[in-house]
Amino acid sequence: MRSVEVIERPEAAAAALDPIRARLLAELSEPASASALAERIGMPRQKVNYHLHTLEAHGLVRFVEERPRRGLKERVLVATAGSYVVSPGALGAASVDPSRTRDRLSADYAIALAARVIRELGLLARRAAQARLRLPVLALDAEIRFRSPAERAQFAAELTDAVTRLAARYHDGAAPDGRAYRLMLAAHPIPAPDQPEPDSEESP
Repeated sequence: MRSVEVIERPEAAAAALDPIRARLLAELSEPASASALAERIGMPRQKVNYHLHTLEAHGLVRFVEERPRRGLKERVLVATAGSYVVSPGALGAASVDPSRTRDRLSADYAIALAARVIRELGLLARRAAQARLRLPVLALDAEIRFRSPAERAQFAAELTDAVTRLAARYHDGAAPDGRAYRLMLAAHPIPAPDQPEPDSEESP
């Protein structure tokens, strides 16, 4: 089982986003049968079976084994990953694209960049898994509490200068055996834990 799987196909995304099927995916972090799941979530086994067949058809759960139960054999399934992320690419032509956002200092642009990371890494992770290779990536995560907007601006300027110098030092566009990497840096305020979610029809 993979830790994270990026769902790319729209049909699979729709299946995973159904509340009942999302609950079943969470329950199937460990192998279980339809009967066991039905007892666990309080739902008729036939209905659970229907949802499991849909999830299996979209490659979100897989068959593990058959176990005897009351003179019959029941199928045991498990989720294909510990958790799932829906790729922005599942929206097709409506998916976000950084090249369509002009304001490079906007939240929209940062979201578009993050969406591209999910889409591209999802594709690369699937290819690496098929080839049984480890994907070479680097991820950094840090929290910084700035004393003032002026210091935040100064930090941004120094960070930009440092990244520019490092990129100039190590970039070689003509290296015959080189491989291009994408570097993305983003900084955003951390949401307050007790702040209510804004209404989707209203501006934040």
